[in-house]
Amino acid sequence: MDASYRRAGAGSGSAPRSVDDIYKDYRARRSAILRALTHDVEEFYALCDPEKENLCLYGYANEAWEVALPAEEVPTELPEPALGINFARDRMNRRDWLALVAVHSDSWLVSVAFYYAARLNRNDRKCLFGMMNDLPTVFEVVSGGVKQSKERDRSGTDNSGRNKLSAKQTSEPRLENNAKEPDEGYDEDDGNHSETLCGTCGGIYSADEFWIGCDVCEKWYHGKCVKITPAKAESIKQYKCPSCCNSKRPRPL
Repeated sequence: MDASYRRAGAGSGSAPRSVDDIYKDYRARRSAILRALTHDVEEFYALCDPEKENLCLYGYANEAWEVALPAEEVPTELPEPALGINFARDRMNRRDWLALVAVHSDSWLVSVAFYYAARLNRNDRKCLFGMMNDLPTVFEVVSGGVKQSKERDRSGTDNSGRNKLSAKQTSEPRLENNAKEPDEGYDEDDGNHSETLCGTCGGIYSADEFWIGCDVCEKWYHGKCVKITPAKAESIKQYKCPSCCNSKRPRPL
């Protein structure tokens, strides 16, 4: 991918101008970065060879990611990501290095969004930041901070359905114990959770996608598979999946 294509946003077309368009651009770039640091982490790690020149991690508006050299023009059309992320790869614990890249990626995502938002008025900028702030940061997802927040939610006094509520709030299904890092502080009952698969498409859980759990059959689904968005989920007190709605299956005891 050449520098001119990268500057243009990798297929994003004209620069986003409205709050909704800038937010959509931010989410797409964030999704790409998350994929590189989670689902595609082995490929990403291999590309960050310390023997190569200064490399950057780019996330694009078409949800693709790339490890590449920075643009040569100064100033660039868009802010550039952190330079030289590959140099520290072999000098740090792998998890700490990924968390460090995640922090710098969060900074870059915000800088790109507010590069576009500079033309907005004060209220629109505030609205945009609020929308962005409702999503977990890349660092939270990569370092396990979202899961730790979920564990704090479980300490509340309302025990009825608290596991499902906390999971919905973070949009992260529970994973089986052998897939977790040993130092993340999970409750003992987490060992009983089986690997999470989407009840519609059968896809394995990924941290960069929105999921929702059925309060009847307790299966998990991609939001896109059941046509539920994060915003819509906020207004749902008890979610029933399409299968449970059709079968009127009673809630298990």
